[in-house]
Amino acid sequence: MTLHEANVLFSIGPLEVTKTVVSMWVLVAVLAIFSFLATRNLKAVPGKLQNAAEMAIEALQGFFGGILGKENMRRYFPLMATFFIFIVVSNYSSLLPGAGSVFAVPTTSLSVTAALAAISFVVVQEEGIRHQGVGGYFKSLMQPMFLCILMLPLNLIEQVVHPVSLSLRLYGNLYGEELAAEQLGGLAAIGLPIVMHVLSLLFCLIQAMVFTMLVSIYLTEALGEEE
Repeated sequence: MTLHEANVLFSIGPLEVTKTVVSMWVLVAVLAIFSFLATRNLKAVPGKLQNAAEMAIEALQGFFGGILGKENMRRYFPLMATFFIFIVVSNYSSLLPGAGSVFAVPTTSLSVTAALAAISFVVVQEEGIRHQGVGGYFKSLMQPMFLCILMLPLNLIEQVVHPVSLSLRLYGNLYGEELAAEQLGGLAAIGLPIVMHVLSLLFCLIQAMVFTMLVSIYLTEALGEEE
């Protein structure tokens, strides 16, 4: 049995449903339930769940506002926050018992990270063209104008490289971290795995921040507001 076959749980017609897909369904369901419970009965004096949700939203608004600016943050916050929350929750799921065997960690699958990067690529290009117009957007890729013949192909290649680097960075870092923790756990069953898990708490958060920060920067550049 190949690794791919072992990862397939069942099929719906010609579509194969893998552990990764089911794990994503579960994560989305958990996030949806948490969101519903946190917002179903909003109060002026929030309870613990509402307070935790509000603190997380405020922190993310401050993070993205510092990159995108206040107005753009309001427009793109739903997308950027969705990226961040999905990635960080997926990353933290790698710390749960059974990760990699009972269930798959979505962000350790290249297909998942590539899909996230592809979505960001489409949004960046679409918003750049919508904001500047087709002519203005392509003109921005020719700067400085006296080198336009050279800069246009280089900048077009850069736009394609962005999603590739995003997907490979997130996948490689998470997959590598998971593999390193597994190998170190085999070398020292006591002590070292605990240290690795503590470091993973920070590492998983940083990877979500890096991904969304880069997407925010690419988006700001596409809008012509890098100044």
